[in-house]
Amino acid sequence: MLEPLKNKSYCHLFAAQVIALLGTGLTTVALALLAYDLAGDKAGSVLGTALALKMVAYVTIAPIVSGLAASLPRKRVLVTLDIIRAGFVLCLPFVTEIGQIYLIIFLMQSCSAGFTPMFQATIPNIIPDEKTYTKALSLSRLAYDLENLISPMLAAIALLFMSFNVLFTFNSMAFMISAALVVTAVLPKREEEIEAKAASVWEKVSFGTRAYLATPRLRGLLALSLAVASAGAMVIVNTVVIVRGGFGLSDQDVAFAMAAYGGGSMLAAFTLPKILERLPDRPVMLAGAGILAAGLLAGSTVSAFLWLLPVWFLLGCSASLINTPTGRLLRRSASEKDRPAYFAAQFSLSHACWLITYPLVGFLGASIGISATFYFMAAIVALGFVLALVLWPTEDQTALTHTHKDLPPDHPHLKDAHAVEGGFEHKHDYVIDYNHPTWPGAQH
Repeated sequence: MLEPLKNKSYCHLFAAQVIALLGTGLTTVALALLAYDLAGDKAGSVLGTALALKMVAYVTIAPIVSGLAASLPRKRVLVTLDIIRAGFVLCLPFVTEIGQIYLIIFLMQSCSAGFTPMFQATIPNIIPDEKTYTKALSLSRLAYDLENLISPMLAAIALLFMSFNVLFTFNSMAFMISAALVVTAVLPKREEEIEAKAASVWEKVSFGTRAYLATPRLRGLLALSLAVASAGAMVIVNTVVIVRGGFGLSDQDVAFAMAAYGGGSMLAAFTLPKILERLPDRPVMLAGAGILAAGLLAGSTVSAFLWLLPVWFLLGCSASLINTPTGRLLRRSASEKDRPAYFAAQFSLSHACWLITYPLVGFLGASIGISATFYFMAAIVALGFVLALVLWPTEDQTALTHTHKDLPPDHPHLKDAHAVEGGFEHKHDYVIDYNHPTWPGAQH
């Protein structure tokens, strides 16, 4: 698991990720307290709106930043976004109006929407070996899960000695440390781009999403992302309703239930590198979706807290079976220079799934009851499973024979091609890019 940390550049970037995540976790706690100070009993609606704005920023801004920054030095963009995030979060202690919270959160999360996909797309360039990269993905998954467990504890300890506003300062410092670590990492030089034609601004902004949706395995990934969002939203939104309202237990028990979900995710992340050495991504990720559906069905029958914990643990495991290998699919589906666009598309489209499932779960839980909501979300997960089964080919070949009909004979991309009727034919690892705008109709 720790093998990727032998790579000095990756070690710096991983440390930057962990520190930024811990800082963001502190802000999550402080933001809840700030909302209560400003809105009192309406703090829940303030936080709900702020989280919705966060998702809107993720869905809309990620492809835009990726497209506009595609030709800029990657390290400079990452450092700049970290510094801007540090500035925005430092404004939060001075907020006096609820509208100011909404504006700052949207702007700060817009920077995160640009930073995170580009950061994720940089890792496979630093660690080209797939086996080691898989371990790096597992470490990244563990970092997210540990943040959910550790940040609230750190915030609780800090609040014993200082005002919650100081937590915002700590987050700002975390972003600055993250920026410094990115500066010290050595990133590979960008590949020279060979494009069929100059791209317009719209083509650059929309390229990642268009390429993503044109790739069969990634269409399957999107269906699986819907499954993860459906089960995850059920856990995040309704854990407190089930534990406090249904079982009449305490806030600590809510935390234990969430920890069970995170613990399941961490266990799967630990074991996946070995599993993926023996099995392809497709059956592992489809199995994750199947277990998600079974876990939700089991959740509908839970009548005691001690039975809820293993169900939540199972849901965490199965979600990680889908989430952790995602980077492998994106790496396999994109050329090096286009990876930020593909990662931005995944970031945007997967969060669009969460933007749908969050309010849906809340509405259904309030209107038809928790048990019926379990069944409804299990049906959506099953739909995602079936769509992935259909959209993601069983024989998922990477090297495909294809014919170019619109490139000139002297184009650099055709140096190993031979003339056939109607164009030039060759075979190589196939990805959607400016020279390959569509997926081949037949695989040879």
